[in-house]
Amino acid sequence: MAKKKKQQQVRPKNNQDDKVLLKERLQGDIFEQLKEKQKSLKEEEARKQEEELIRKREEARLREKNKSFEELLNESNIDWKQFK
Repeated sequence: MAKKKKQQQVRPKNNQDDKVLLKERLQGDIFEQLKEKQKSLKEEEARKQEEELIRKREEARLREKNKSFEELLNESNIDWKQFK
């Protein structure tokens, strides 16, 4: 009999009853503030990445613009021996 009582008492719990969401535990306004902060941080990160991409493109353009004739000649695919 004791075994049957233990088996009956050990039932799987309903996960929905035990699951408490963070949203439910926090006050509504605090949760909304956290959501807004998360959104603004994501937007700021995207803006920083875009600025970094623009800066790298500008640096590459300036490097290409300031190359010497020798550097341009060395990067060329043309076999200059054919033109001698």
